[in-house]
Amino acid sequence: MSTDTNTEQTGESASDESGGCTATSGSTADSGGCTAGSGTDSGSRKRQSVDEKIDATVEEFDAEPGQLTAVGLGPGHPEGMTQRSRAALLEADHIVGYTTYIDLLPEEITEAAEELYDTPMCGEVSRTEEAIDRALAGHDVAIIGSGDPNVYALSGLALEILESKGATASMVDYEVVPGVPAAQSCSALLGAPLVNDTVSISLSDHLVPMPEIESRLHAAASESFTIVLYNPWSRKRRENFRKCCEILQAHRDPDTPVGIVHSAGRDDEETMITTLDRLEELGESEIVDMTTTILVGNEETYVWDDRMVTPRGYETKYDY
Repeated sequence: MSTDTNTEQTGESASDESGGCTATSGSTADSGGCTAGSGTDSGSRKRQSVDEKIDATVEEFDAEPGQLTAVGLGPGHPEGMTQRSRAALLEADHIVGYTTYIDLLPEEITEAAEELYDTPMCGEVSRTEEAIDRALAGHDVAIIGSGDPNVYALSGLALEILESKGATASMVDYEVVPGVPAAQSCSALLGAPLVNDTVSISLSDHLVPMPEIESRLHAAASESFTIVLYNPWSRKRRENFRKCCEILQAHRDPDTPVGIVHSAGRDDEETMITTLDRLEELGESEIVDMTTTILVGNEETYVWDDRMVTPRGYETKYDY
């Protein structure tokens, strides 16, 4: 593991949250009253526009509803997928997800599925509704995301869309299959930074206004929490990252350890341990982007043997 500017390959993937653009999707023939989907096994995908709005209601489907499962893939590599996630995907007729996550699936899973449907970044609403429509049309459908479906991902959106369509979770036999979240798998790569109270905050203002994010940063940084930052930096949101660093430095010592994990589980994965006073300058580097997770230590966190350590408190109770 590296300290400061020396980096090492490690891994975890980013959240499913995105930045407010219009999605597109591929198309193949579909069945059972669903909207058009895409087969990701095709070498060249034909793209078409996807409107980010809720369309068909439950009354428009005549079939006996199938099952809808939100599945967390965990880190980007197949070895990080739980057995339960793998089993759920092998049992699904159709698999729906962000293009990058579909591409991360093991071959045994993609070959077993009847159909694969993907949209590029920013197609959260359209692909979630697509998964729901396919389930209402009688298919057993898995909608996938990296990490865990309940961490900055689509499990909540799926329930909201089901409700807006006049359906219920029990109608489609809705289930969430958890995966290892980015915070936990990145923590494991960095040592033991999150063994005490921790707060997670996303720096994307696509869905949450920046004043609310700033308020949360002040609240978390002023207390003795370790802090996990999701979606930390993009070219369109340089100011969000700069403001975050400013807030953190107002409450924490400049030498506070900070762990960075970029693009974990993928070919360009890296880790770095640095200090809070150097974090802002890394916003213009390749290691910090939307695939990066940042772990900010508290006042007790220290670096030992290139590993972040946040004491749990055992040292106050026991002699060792």
